[in-house]
Amino acid sequence: MNRNIFANFESERKTTTDTLDMDKLNVLWADDEIDLLKPHVLFLQEKGYDVVTVTNGEDAIDKVKALHFDIIFLDENMPGLSGIETLTRLKGIKPEIPVVMITKSEEEHIMEQAIGSKIADYLIKPVNPNQILLSLKKNLENRRLISEKTALDYHKEFRNIGMALSDKLSWNEWTEVYRKLVYWELELKRSSDESMYEILTAQKSEANTLFSKYVESNYISWLKNIDAPTTPTLSHQLMKKKILPLIDPASSEPVFMILIDNLRYDQWRTIQPLISEYFRLQDDEMYMSILPTATQYARNAIFAGLMPSEIEARFPNLWMNDEDEGGKNLHEETFLNDTLKRFRKEVKSGYVKITNHNDGKDLVDNIPNMMQNKFNVIVYNFVDMLSHARTEMEMIRELADDEAAYRSLTLSWFEHSPLFEAIKRIAEKKVKLIITTDHGTIRVKEPVKLVGDRTVNTNLRYKQGRNMNYDKKEVFEIKNPADAMLPRQHLSQAFVFARQDKFFAYPNNYNYYVTYYKNTLQHGGISLEEMLIPFAVLTTK
Repeated sequence: MNRNIFANFESERKTTTDTLDMDKLNVLWADDEIDLLKPHVLFLQEKGYDVVTVTNGEDAIDKVKALHFDIIFLDENMPGLSGIETLTRLKGIKPEIPVVMITKSEEEHIMEQAIGSKIADYLIKPVNPNQILLSLKKNLENRRLISEKTALDYHKEFRNIGMALSDKLSWNEWTEVYRKLVYWELELKRSSDESMYEILTAQKSEANTLFSKYVESNYISWLKNIDAPTTPTLSHQLMKKKILPLIDPASSEPVFMILIDNLRYDQWRTIQPLISEYFRLQDDEMYMSILPTATQYARNAIFAGLMPSEIEARFPNLWMNDEDEGGKNLHEETFLNDTLKRFRKEVKSGYVKITNHNDGKDLVDNIPNMMQNKFNVIVYNFVDMLSHARTEMEMIRELADDEAAYRSLTLSWFEHSPLFEAIKRIAEKKVKLIITTDHGTIRVKEPVKLVGDRTVNTNLRYKQGRNMNYDKKEVFEIKNPADAMLPRQHLSQAFVFARQDKFFAYPNNYNYYVTYYKNTLQHGGISLEEMLIPFAVLTTK
């Protein structure tokens, strides 16, 4: 498959190069000493730019009203209207045109005024032609140059990733491959190179196919050999291996753990820059979600420090199976307190779950009180609700039509959310901050037929029950739930999991079912997006 992708890349790259738009860009240069800058103007004209010159601010304003310009070079010290005054008026007329301020003065207040007026660049006289050319390219051709460089860099990395995928990868190697795929997914989408993005999507699909085989070959043995060097940290080991060691009863530094439900690694990378304004990233790791990659199983396993069948045995009155009526994650605080006691971390702790905006505002107000605890857990449910809403609401479907839009929606929510306000309040004190999630989600595209009775659960990525009929080649089958440390309700009960971007569909009303759920965000099955979970440890700046 790698050869085919590479062949397509070469074809797309040639087509793109042959159809580049070579139209000239228009430059307005306002300077009362413009005659002295004639060599600079000729230099730019030789480089293919059209340059219009004026000697004062009033003429610059008139030209901008009459003609289209792509960029303006503006002298700060002109007779009549000053450069700063001209800049203010130009921004009132055409705020979208980038303005480069050129000045003899290096006084700080002039720089601050210019920057405050949203200039695109700031140059100190005397300027040489190459400085001017660099500023033009940075402001006018930046997107094209970045796009071309990104495509070229991914072209090189594409081969490296392809070679890695051809090997038998370890857990650490899989996390590195996934990091690279997410990195290039973000970079290529930012560069708007759709042809290269399609190539990346194909390579990511290939990676998901191989990752599914990796999980199926190793999952049961991981559970039997949980402390083996080749076993990844799984959900039920997260407290023991990653979180509890950070809690020091003798330290005055509290630990905050924020679990944002259903937060994929690419979404974490999208919101991380905002958090990095207030916190330093100490560790950026991944762990692996257990199967099923669903809140009911994965999150309970995190807080209990136990696999689902162990939770059922220890808390027979609290564990809820798929067939049971009622909420499946109502006892997380009880599980957490039991885990702290079991591992002798008997410190003052707090737990809060946020399910709506008002709860979020209350959280912000309560942060000072939470500082009195050694360990605080905050579960925030918005991203999970967003993924479900995308399935059920047409407007959200349109807003999150593809992966980039889904990330953008997550970023917009986070930036204006009470959660971000709470994080900023936490940053006022010296703390350790853990940000993680319980599972990810994947956009499903290909249906897999499955027949079952009424006892079969409704999740689209995993099914459990009795008397299920399916093509064994299309699923990961666990005939004996005890092998995967999952509760067993019936003698003939089995679990089956969808791989890659597949989802289960019943033959009854099949076409409607497929149309409704295709391209929706689901979780519960086996994929890089669902199982490779971000785990970040941060410290206050």
